[in-house]
Amino acid sequence: MRLPIPFLLCTLALPPLAAQAPEEGRLKRVESRVNGLHWELDAVRKAADDQLWFLRLSDVAVVDKVTYTGPPNPKGEETYGIKNERHPLKIQQYVFIPRKAEAGRKLPLIVLPHGGVHGDFGTYHAHIVREMVERGYIVIAPDYRGSTGYGKGFYEAIDYGGLEIDDVVAGRDWAVEHLPVDPKRCAIVGWSHGGLIALMAVFDHPEKFAASYAGVPVSDLITRLGYLGQDYVAEFSAKYHIGKEPKDAVEEYRRRSPVWSVQKLRTPLLVHTNTNDRDVNVVEVEQLINALKAAGKRFDYKIYQDAPGGHSFNRIDTTVAKDSRREIYAFLEKHLK
Repeated sequence: MRLPIPFLLCTLALPPLAAQAPEEGRLKRVESRVNGLHWELDAVRKAADDQLWFLRLSDVAVVDKVTYTGPPNPKGEETYGIKNERHPLKIQQYVFIPRKAEAGRKLPLIVLPHGGVHGDFGTYHAHIVREMVERGYIVIAPDYRGSTGYGKGFYEAIDYGGLEIDDVVAGRDWAVEHLPVDPKRCAIVGWSHGGLIALMAVFDHPEKFAASYAGVPVSDLITRLGYLGQDYVAEFSAKYHIGKEPKDAVEEYRRRSPVWSVQKLRTPLLVHTNTNDRDVNVVEVEQLINALKAAGKRFDYKIYQDAPGGHSFNRIDTTVAKDSRREIYAFLEKHLK
């Protein structure tokens, strides 16, 4: 029997099933190695940037990087019968101590959590840390769970607006125990997602902080995911993240948003925002400001009008940025004496 030409061509074009399986296996192995390479390169990038801290700030600060522990990772897998609650998560933290500090003298502390859904504390902040150290502050910067540069497991341990707050507060407690820090003169300063952490930390632990600054802070995740679009929603609803979209977990997203906890404010607070911010829209921060006012809270705030730099307007090197940071330092000096 003669077979039709198209049938013969299709048969010739397809390798036998036995030959296909090894190809699929090789493809999966390549994908796995490429994915592993991503995490390795991220660790290399982090290690290289860490060296820059010593190069850029060793003239004014004793620079170090330490490891302490935060709460266990509830997403971790039990191993050797050791349950998660018996296995605190290791957190790394940068430490900057002024070289001009007098021996035996207790210094004020600034806790400086970085921003980003998945970010890390990098030398983008070097000029700000220098300014703080030169003013006599000890500065610590924790790379809380979910930070980049520490591998896939740490990245996927993220608990945005949840246990990461406890990681940062644990960093403050470590500093009070191990550094020449005055426990009554601790402040927390953060921008963007770091601003959210600064707010939530003082809401939940008012006895541990004498002042808080929140610059362009993420304030309401429900509003935020509404205007940032589906890609952002997908990131938060990933299995290793919150795991659900806002419409399916409204209360969970509220629990992680400062605007819904303003009634707990007991700490002196300064908030800055900018009307041309393309990351944290000014409307989001205005919600926070209005909620604080409605709750009868006393706090300081300033809404900058289209300041150059947008989301980073007072973290860059413009005159406006430097003037704004002077406002921050004056606020801190007032409350940390």
